[in-house]
Amino acid sequence: MQWLTTARDLKRRKARERNGLFVAEGVRTVEELARSPLTVEAVLVAARAASDERAGAAVCALAARGVPVLEVTDAEFDSAADTEHPQGLLAIARQPQRSLGALTLGKTTRLLVLDAIQDPGNVGVLIRTAAALGATAAVALPGTVDVWNAKVVRSATGTQFRFPAVEATVAALQDYLDHHGMALWGTDASGSPIDAVHAPDRLAIAVGNEGAGLSDALRERCSAVVSLPMAPDVESYNVAVAAGITLFALRP
Repeated sequence: MQWLTTARDLKRRKARERNGLFVAEGVRTVEELARSPLTVEAVLVAARAASDERAGAAVCALAARGVPVLEVTDAEFDSAADTEHPQGLLAIARQPQRSLGALTLGKTTRLLVLDAIQDPGNVGVLIRTAAALGATAAVALPGTVDVWNAKVVRSATGTQFRFPAVEATVAALQDYLDHHGMALWGTDASGSPIDAVHAPDRLAIAVGNEGAGLSDALRERCSAVVSLPMAPDVESYNVAVAAGITLFALRP
């Protein structure tokens, strides 16, 4: 049961980084993985998923590609699952080799920068939102949860199987932006009203930690900080909602 042991190990970020692997759990996420160009190493199927038509179709699609399919007991599956109520389908796949420097930029470009976003659900929705609103990539800075965390993958519904979500240091991001002539703007309630600014063609938009906002290291590198309109009796937006509104308002 090598792959069962591997799936359990991949709950840890260090194991994902060391092996270059990740887990896709749940029927919908595995369906998206089966449609993607990523390399899938193995599929685990629990007894509870045996009669599920969609699960069966996803397994057949991967098996047709030569992916090993391992049948496990519900208890064995639960020991590897990340969800509270597992559906009984899990795939182990190889992380694509992507980096900030390898991104292809157009004349007009938007990058979404995640500055120490700690909730995996938020990170997944942020990646999905960036892709939906036409950004070139999402860039995760230090302090942000691993983009290949199983909950991130589920929350993004497999978006990062095709859409670049890369990790970088603040210094590496700054070098990249300088090299490509891109501005860096931050988002904060104290910033300039978003409807009063004109965005450049190439722009990186940074959203900050759920509680603390933008880090000092990133804020000092921003050439502008923008804010969204908000009713006076509301404290703040959810970070993923704020990012979506900002990307839409500042679209090229």
